[in-house]
Amino acid sequence: MIDLAGKRAFVTGGGRGIGRATALLLERAGARVVVGYRERKPDPPFEGVRGDLGDPSVAKRVLGEVVAALGGLDILVVNHGVWPPDDVPLAKMSDAQWETTRRANLDAAVYVCRAAIPHLAAGGTIVLVSSTAGQRGEAFHADYAATKGAVIALTKSLAVELAPAITVNCVAPGWVDTEMSEATLRAKPAILKTIPLGRAASAEDIAGPILFLCSPLARHITGEILNVNGGSVLCG
Repeated sequence: MIDLAGKRAFVTGGGRGIGRATALLLERAGARVVVGYRERKPDPPFEGVRGDLGDPSVAKRVLGEVVAALGGLDILVVNHGVWPPDDVPLAKMSDAQWETTRRANLDAAVYVCRAAIPHLAAGGTIVLVSSTAGQRGEAFHADYAATKGAVIALTKSLAVELAPAITVNCVAPGWVDTEMSEATLRAKPAILKTIPLGRAASAEDIAGPILFLCSPLARHITGEILNVNGGSVLCG
């Protein structure tokens, strides 16, 4: 039912986890996909563009390469980010940790969107990946929660700013069984008891809703935060 034939997509953080799962679904739906990565080069069949998107000049260069490779841009999925796994109260959080998290999760999202918007075709779409932590906060991970909350605010701002030509939405996952969180999930099995559906999401569980928001099925949806958390956070 979802046909993205002829669409050109860029997925950041596409070398693994949610990003790779999303890139695979977009390709299966017919889109041409380029993925962005910082460390792990994507496996075939995807062409990858490497760069630290927290640097505005790098973000601009990366988007230029993406547009040159695809001949334009219809879909932008802003998926990259970090989650420092150690519990750190804000009073003891180092400036270095705060800056690293902010740079990766918020600055890079802003710079990528800013560089991509002039290239997005009319009828295009942006999907940003936030977190349930951005909805309800997360004790001892205030840096992560604050940046992901800012991504939600960025989504709503851009949805109005770019309408009616471009839709902008956000997917907010809960716990996802990827490399970023697998050690924590194994060490703290009680986390699963907080999820009504009884398990952490897979990367594919998050990629499906992203694909939906990128498709014509979501053409009258903009500024929305789609929670994909197994019922662990019920936001109105």
